[in-house]
Amino acid sequence: MSKLFKLSPSDLTFLYSECPRCFYLKVKEGLSRPRGIMPTIFIKIDGIMKDHFEGKSPRDIDPSLPAGKVIFGDRWLQSKTFKDRRTGNSIYLKGKSDTVLGFDDKSFGVVDFKTSSVKDSNVERYSRQLHSYALCLENAAEGKPALAPVSRLGLFVVEPTKLLKENKDYYFKNSVSWQEIPRNDEAFFEFLREVTALLSQDKIPAAGNSCSHCNYLREASGYENYHQDIAI
Repeated sequence: MSKLFKLSPSDLTFLYSECPRCFYLKVKEGLSRPRGIMPTIFIKIDGIMKDHFEGKSPRDIDPSLPAGKVIFGDRWLQSKTFKDRRTGNSIYLKGKSDTVLGFDDKSFGVVDFKTSSVKDSNVERYSRQLHSYALCLENAAEGKPALAPVSRLGLFVVEPTKLLKENKDYYFKNSVSWQEIPRNDEAFFEFLREVTALLSQDKIPAAGNSCSHCNYLREASGYENYHQDIAI
């Protein structure tokens, strides 16, 4: 019997890379690991950046971008369903975008805001997130935002570098950079096939080496009364 899996752009970006086991349990079995606390300062900064650029020119984000307008942010996007011929199972993507740009040439761009530097080793992971949003826009489910083609993907990176004071007010000096993400649909679809194959197997995959959640459970299970205490 074929199955349908909902994939989150953020889970494809972070959870899948960190721990295939936690990803598998969340998507296939509905078992999410406990949520960590998201510092409100990052949520606040993210909101300030989106509000600042709404309605402005994409060239205010980076001069290399085409002329146009920042048309919306924080919008739920969802793709139509895609069937994987090799497994017989299907997937769809659903997530909330940061910012979508409309260019004068009738194409569109997707931007994600980051509040820390982006290491070269993480660019591929963030590429998955942006490609997910592009796929949702170009292959939208009925009733969801549909925009095509998506011609530009990128990260707008703001990193605090110094605390300054002016009169009685304190503020951060920030370094700002633009990280262009090349469009590579072939690689992204191959990645989605890899994910679908993982979810289609019956055996739960091994935990990621860097998964703090699985490492904690592994260490805690060695204590004599661990399972009894958890049951209580």
